Amino acid sequence: MPKKNPDVDAYLTRTSWAREFKKLRKILLDCDLTEAYKWNKPCYTLGDANIAILQGFKAKCAVMFPRGALMKDPHGVMEAPGKHSQAARRIPFADVKEVTALEPVVREYVGEAVALAKAGKKVSFTESKNLELVEELQTRLDKSAKLNKAFAALTPGRRRHYNLYIGGAKQAKTRVSRVDKCVPRILAGKGLRDD
Repeated sequence: MPKKNPDVDAYLTRTSWAREFKKLRKILLDCDLTEAYKWNKPCYTLGDANIAILQGFKAKCAVMFPRGALMKDPHGVMEAPGKHSQAARRIPFADVKEVTALEPVVREYVGEAVALAKAGKKVSFTESKNLELVEELQTRLDKSAKLNKAFAALTPGRRRHYNLYIGGAKQAKTRVSRVDKCVPRILAGKGLRDD
């Protein structure tokens, strides 16, 4: 069985979903995935490919598959994390009993996610080519060729994520403030939530 990551051990002492995550962790490690701690979450990889990420929320927890949109979901248990999600899909759980009941399905889906990663399959992001940028972000990009070039070099998902984050503010001054906050990360070639 692959080695447990000490950062994940520490995370499990802080989460209210420790029982559910310990069960999911065992399943994922039994599937010969490498355990990492990325984006402040337990992440399970195969080589450089992210296969599954554990997520905790108030009313539920989930195992998220970054290439989930490519998966078949014959059991009808996956959901999109949000209305703008193009790639990721997750299986939500309310308690450890649900994790136990769905263990065979989780193993099946991990197998499919591994097969997709090995085959090099990637989600096609359709709307990112026609991404209409928030006015405050577009204005800043128009003023700086360096920033515009750095933003264009980001992956479509990262550009979309910045746009959604900035555009999520109701007031213009807050949107401008969010742009200011994001500029150094964009210039560094990082996504909004990259370490």
